[in-house]
Amino acid sequence: MSTKVLSRGGGLPHAVFLQRVADEPATSPEVRLGQGAFLTLRFVDLLAPDREPPTPDVFRYQWAATERYCAELAGEGTEAAHLSCIVRATGEAHRTKDIHSLAPALFAYALYLEQESHFEEAEDTLHVMINVGDGRLQSSEATAAWLRLGRVRRQQADFDGAMAAYAEAGLIADKAGDRQSVFLSRIGKCNVLYFRGNLPEAERGWREILPDASAAEFRFIEAQAHHGLGNVLQRRGQAHAGAPHLWRAFELYEDEADQLRVLNDLGIVLLAIGDVGAAERALREVVKRDRVGGENRFNSVIELMHAASFRRDRLGFERERERGYAELAGMAPNLRTDYYLKVGIGLARFGNFNKAESSLRHALDIASAHGLHELTFRIERMMAGLHHCESPDSAEHAVEEPRLYSDALKEVSASLAALSP
Repeated sequence: MSTKVLSRGGGLPHAVFLQRVADEPATSPEVRLGQGAFLTLRFVDLLAPDREPPTPDVFRYQWAATERYCAELAGEGTEAAHLSCIVRATGEAHRTKDIHSLAPALFAYALYLEQESHFEEAEDTLHVMINVGDGRLQSSEATAAWLRLGRVRRQQADFDGAMAAYAEAGLIADKAGDRQSVFLSRIGKCNVLYFRGNLPEAERGWREILPDASAAEFRFIEAQAHHGLGNVLQRRGQAHAGAPHLWRAFELYEDEADQLRVLNDLGIVLLAIGDVGAAERALREVVKRDRVGGENRFNSVIELMHAASFRRDRLGFERERERGYAELAGMAPNLRTDYYLKVGIGLARFGNFNKAESSLRHALDIASAHGLHELTFRIERMMAGLHHCESPDSAEHAVEEPRLYSDALKEVSASLAALSP
């Protein structure tokens, strides 16, 4: 396994968990949980194959100390339960000399951290799983870890690192004959290209995946390819062609979380076309049904704010703007950029050009800092034309009335109306 693609710099291992003290009082549960995670992962490190095995006394001492600290965190919620589970699994893995009991606990904790938008911490946990399991994980476990690492890195706008992780996942899956995970690796690379702003290559990749997935009868992969293709067509100014792909993805997805994610994206596309009513039906369906929160909900709030400004509903715009601002700290860089971009657009639509320019500039700073090239170009173009029009709609090539030219688009709109009466 190519451990070099894990490198993200030196320093104290797992120190990222100690950074919580910068944002919270030293005695807060969040800080104590961060310290518990630091101690727990240092304990797991004792099993790494590239270090001298600890003596039984050393292992027992560190086990007891870590277990005692985690026991003091009992009652602090889901994260505390994850840490206790990892400690128990580490002890069992050491006793049986079998790392397989530890991998699921680490992976579950990484997923939890990602859902809580602790992306650096999730990455660190996945590093531990990969390093400690090096050569001892089942191929399915190793593939899953590398695929998730690619996603977490992409959410931090570490696009080179994400590409490397997805490539590693693909190599492991191909060697194991795991065709579906090979497809997931290809999907991951397309997502990186898309978020990096290389839209032509992303579109080419998804178009290549679509017939392959259909022929292999991988329904989930086919859904993801339609989903990605619909989004990239919208970003390339072909929203009318993208919407049917997104609705097809909705029909193919079987998991509700995936369905809500594509409904959010369909709302964005319909708003770009100008079918605001159908767009808001899709977005409100997401807000109504999404009880988990995170990236999907953030997106829906941002787009409902955008839709309100499109309709010149100042009250609705301000309501969604405040809701989005309250959740800003948990957003990934691309979402924070999008939030300030849509705030700027809304403010300009309501004639507040000075504040609009300030918000767009803030969006540009975030996009530039994180290498979000396509967003950077959009924002720069919008700022250049801001003072030459009454609103930035012309810079976005938006329209005032729905342009449902095709039967496919009419079917999408009718299906949404039936979905959310």
